[in-house]
Amino acid sequence: MSAPAPPLSRLLDAVADAVAAVRAGRSLNEPLAACPAELRAGTQALAFHTLRHLGAAQVLRTALAPKAPPPKVDALLLTALALLWPGEAPLPYAAHTLVDQAVGAARKRTPQAAGFVNAVLRRFLREQAALVAAAQARPEALHQHPAWWIERVRADWPDRFAALLAAANRPAPMVLRVNARQGDVPGYLARLAAAGIGARAVHDAATPQAIVLDQPCAVQLLPGFAEGAVSVQDLSAQRAAPLLLGPADGLPALAAGARVLDACAAPGGKTAHLLELADLDLLALDADAGRLARVRDTLARVGRPAALAAADARDTAAWWDGRPFDAILLDAPCTASGIVRRHPDVRWLRRPADVAALARTQAGLLDALWPLLAPGGRLLYATCSLFRDEGSRQIDAFLQRHGASGARLWTGSPGHLLPLPDNEPTPADAPTQGDGFFYALLHKP
Repeated sequence: MSAPAPPLSRLLDAVADAVAAVRAGRSLNEPLAACPAELRAGTQALAFHTLRHLGAAQVLRTALAPKAPPPKVDALLLTALALLWPGEAPLPYAAHTLVDQAVGAARKRTPQAAGFVNAVLRRFLREQAALVAAAQARPEALHQHPAWWIERVRADWPDRFAALLAAANRPAPMVLRVNARQGDVPGYLARLAAAGIGARAVHDAATPQAIVLDQPCAVQLLPGFAEGAVSVQDLSAQRAAPLLLGPADGLPALAAGARVLDACAAPGGKTAHLLELADLDLLALDADAGRLARVRDTLARVGRPAALAAADARDTAAWWDGRPFDAILLDAPCTASGIVRRHPDVRWLRRPADVAALARTQAGLLDALWPLLAPGGRLLYATCSLFRDEGSRQIDAFLQRHGASGARLWTGSPGHLLPLPDNEPTPADAPTQGDGFFYALLHKP
């Protein structure tokens, strides 16, 4: 017999704590990890919904209460207003129930503010049509992102920015990658069907091991997950390993035993994919020793060996043994602007200055690693970003710096992959749109 669902007021209290943490600059993962187990799933679902509607909630709160209340009260108000915002997917709670439960949560959080919370939310219910119409005149409410983010996407993608921002607010599918050393897509689809899990293959040559689930599920329910039969990895991320390994036009496939560097390896999905597809002498590097432990765990699960080292890839004197690499994967630190649909807190954590700071880090990594590549070698630069400063402009600048020494961009490089929704009905065998990514395959004559 399953445990009873926790009261909505408890969930709202936990979600408000999560929203307060994000607004204070902390990743959503932190409050979710601290959340009691019986509340975690419900808190995550409501926190995702709230963060996807936080732009409108902030505009509404300013209109309803121009003087910001204390942070704990403000976070609860924003949570309730985001959940009350009329969206595409209404929540299974009546508006008055949400208000009543939010007031109940306020009595626990800040008892003296319960009346204020009640007054603000009931005013919203009375004047909802006018308040929503006025809020939608503001870009932050219309597109549910910070104003600076909206303007950057508009500048980079003027004809598609509204569609990109809308796509970022839609939940992403759960995509699997079948371990080619343990099975194939038809065989794993049969295992899923036997377990009662609906799924379909993705018939795309760029991602031949991909399966999309009809509904997300816990990885513990996936047949053979613990034994490495399958991993969770978005379609766009699944393109990295085949791109680096080749063959590509003018570039042969990497030879067995090739020396490969995964320069920013954590959490290890792309590392594992490379080793599932080829026998390589691979070094997985990451600056964060804690995150490198996740790479170790991932490789142990899929049963593939690699050398691991915790170091800043830019400080080559600290870790490089002087032997050149045949191939380098540089999945560089970035704003993560292409994976906001999976991580809705990212848009609220980033600041405008972060783009330029991360672009400098990316350029530093490219310049430090390029000399480590053997003649005839290749370097795959990747970011999960929509922003051109982290993609096409970054590579244009790199080629200006290194073109004279022979750096070349493979003409078949995917470039920017945009997570745009399909406007037409999708055939059953059509690929599902992946996350926003950028790929540039560079080679050294």
